[in-house]
Amino acid sequence: MSVFNPEVLADFARSYGFHYDICDPATLVRDFRIDMERGLNGRTSPLAMIPAYLRAVTEFPLGKTVIALDAGGTNLRAARVTFRESGKPETEGSARAPMPGTNGRISADAFFDEIAALAAPLIEAGPVEGIGFCFSYPMEVQENGDGILMAFSKEVDAPDVIGKAVGRGLGEALLRRGITPPGRIVMLNDTVSTLLSGLVEIPPDGGFIKGAKKYNVPGGPVVGCILGTGFNTAYPESDIPKIGFHSEDAPQIVVCESGNCAPRYLGVLDREFDATTKKPGVYTLEKSAAGAYIGPLTFHILKQAVKDGVLSFARADEFSSWQTLQTRSLNEFMHSPLSREGPVGELFGESELDAIKSFSYLASIVTQRGAMFAAAVVAAAVERTGSGYDPFSPVRIAVEGTTYVLYKGMREALEAYLRIMLVKDKPRSYIVTPVEQASLFGAAVAALSR
Repeated sequence: MSVFNPEVLADFARSYGFHYDICDPATLVRDFRIDMERGLNGRTSPLAMIPAYLRAVTEFPLGKTVIALDAGGTNLRAARVTFRESGKPETEGSARAPMPGTNGRISADAFFDEIAALAAPLIEAGPVEGIGFCFSYPMEVQENGDGILMAFSKEVDAPDVIGKAVGRGLGEALLRRGITPPGRIVMLNDTVSTLLSGLVEIPPDGGFIKGAKKYNVPGGPVVGCILGTGFNTAYPESDIPKIGFHSEDAPQIVVCESGNCAPRYLGVLDREFDATTKKPGVYTLEKSAAGAYIGPLTFHILKQAVKDGVLSFARADEFSSWQTLQTRSLNEFMHSPLSREGPVGELFGESELDAIKSFSYLASIVTQRGAMFAAAVVAAAVERTGSGYDPFSPVRIAVEGTTYVLYKGMREALEAYLRIMLVKDKPRSYIVTPVEQASLFGAAVAALSR
């Protein structure tokens, strides 16, 4: 049986190239900055750097009401959202329905008709300035604010919608119901929505600088980050050469597609695991940190530890015979390892405390490294904004996602690495805040953006 020896476990991690201490945080940030700049210039890069054709507004027309739509997964949500004098959004008339196409194949017209049916009563309830639509499926955003659908997830069976402009399709469906679309229909993805929600949920001064309003101190920019099932970031960019855009005063939001980053610090077990995934060779950073992968990756590493004899317990062979280990089950164990509950905890006997320690120790190393990778992308985005040196105008980092919020050790490690990366030479002022209702509030802000 295992004897807990952190030095042996750390050496095992280093020998297979997944220990965080072989990574240099500053080098990671620099590498990602280079990839970002290549993508912005239209050169070959793992980062697509997709323009959202939206600017991050700083003022909201008070008393204006918009319709916010959120489509993702198996549900479609809608609400009327009004920005009050407090600057905070208020929702009313919230409605929910199954995502069109999740109960069997439907045509393009039927798809848009179901969305229009949910939105119509909200539009008819009173004056509306526009519609913001957070559409969490791959789409090519257009300069006019519409988006061309590129693909659906497997849950949605509406193939005729692929290749169509979603905003236009919704507008036509409203007209079929005798409703003139109110203003623009603005399409955005969930990462942009997270950023925009940060504008309304995080105070301009970060909420911790008393008296800032007396001096009219402007708010810092917002960087949006999703660390959940997947990983992505978005930030305001003033210079996008590939589309001929340059504006210091009104930067527009860029979606990095940062899950596709290819960190230089990946080991043999990472490459082995990558080869087992549906799309080997892409989204390598996402496979090291996001919820869809971190459990299965850790499982692959722990199986090697069993094979090499640095982790042993009575039912180790049974554990190694599993097909995979889901992130949810691993997280359940990591939050309460000594309770010996759940599919992982039940593997250990009362006399196998050292094995539990070794298992948890190796898993935490994987988490630490994933957090470092994610933090480096966020830090690179903060650096691209050029902001944060004003101590009273912090960069606001809005984060959404269950892996960040719930996965054992992830949030603490990510924020610790951000501190290292963003104060390494000249200290930057920033605040990291989880945001709620990100999709709806972000969509509402988008409807008011120009």
